[in-house]
Amino acid sequence: MIRKEQIANRPEDAGVDPERLEALFERAKRDVDEGSLSSVQVAVARQGKVAGMATFGAATIAGREQPATNETLYPLFSCTKGIVGVAMWALLEDGSLHLDEKVADIIPEFGTNGKDVVTVEQLLLHTSGFPHAVVQPELWGDRAKLLEAFADWRLNWEPGARCEYHLMSAHFVLAEIIYRRTGMDHRAFIRQRLAEPMGLDELFVGAPPEVDSRVAEFKMTASAEANTTADDRGVQITPAMLLELNRPELRRVGLPGGGGIGGAAELAMFYQPLINGGATADGTRIFKQETVDFATRPRTSNQHRDPMYGNAPVNRALGVIVAGDDGYSHMRGFGRTASPFAFGHPGAGGQIAWGDPETGISVGYCIDGFTDWMAQGRRTTAISSIAGSCAMVTQESGRVR
Repeated sequence: MIRKEQIANRPEDAGVDPERLEALFERAKRDVDEGSLSSVQVAVARQGKVAGMATFGAATIAGREQPATNETLYPLFSCTKGIVGVAMWALLEDGSLHLDEKVADIIPEFGTNGKDVVTVEQLLLHTSGFPHAVVQPELWGDRAKLLEAFADWRLNWEPGARCEYHLMSAHFVLAEIIYRRTGMDHRAFIRQRLAEPMGLDELFVGAPPEVDSRVAEFKMTASAEANTTADDRGVQITPAMLLELNRPELRRVGLPGGGGIGGAAELAMFYQPLINGGATADGTRIFKQETVDFATRPRTSNQHRDPMYGNAPVNRALGVIVAGDDGYSHMRGFGRTASPFAFGHPGAGGQIAWGDPETGISVGYCIDGFTDWMAQGRRTTAISSIAGSCAMVTQESGRVR
């Protein structure tokens, strides 16, 4: 659970409009009421505190269906990519990593089959050229086997020439870079460098056994199974792969491309220091403001389009996606009300995690089921759009306060 001091007594105390917050909760609840999702959890944060959180429905936890509560934790899937990406900011800030470094100079085992030209920046932007490289679940927690897999991987296209979502491959490499440069396992590094200073005791990349009794198991619907196989969007997601993450032993792995565990409040609060000068509400410094500015500057061009995002320009920064002002922010998961400067990373199935430095709003949204792509897109746009409009404004000026 989020610490008591991180929760506002009333939404207004965090500068959040209670009526808009209630509208967000009602929209989240609708999918449970209509039967398209079994449980949902949503939270909005502002001014360094959780302004409001709600959980609806029932979840399968430890093999038993039970009411979902605000203490229920969820698989975060690719929201984890944003967390790992932000961990890389720490290496950049302290000078132990540089964007133009060749990955093969850090991990010699990687430098085969033409991959010796791939840079750290390309990994973070999904332009590194090996999106279809696959690692089977039985190898996820075996570092030696992963290094063997790195050596076997081949390029699908020339690095830098395209942008295509690297479902898991690039983040396995990022995790190894963390180890090579810090001597720490990526799970421990994220815990020590990000989660603990942020006060996020239950944001996990590598969940411990003691939380298994609170983690909602992921479910597939019939329509989802027809829409999550490899297809013309280039998405290499299968139902079997997603369901593997229900296995407690694989939660321990902390899959860097999608194995995070946490709740909606943890996701919302993760982005609060990043959109508030790099510091938490109690003044704990997480990053310098210039680091955040550097890391959240979009680095892909208008030509970098990915079928995963409806062929819209991807507008990627270092490990995160930026909403942008080109009319495609809803395609990127930010809805239609966030500012162009909002940034974050969504998750498979429709998890939402982003923060907006202009309004101070950050949002987390978790679910335990995968519906079809069209329903997911409409839901993400609706949830993000309402969340993005939750900041209170003064009647006199109409300005956010």
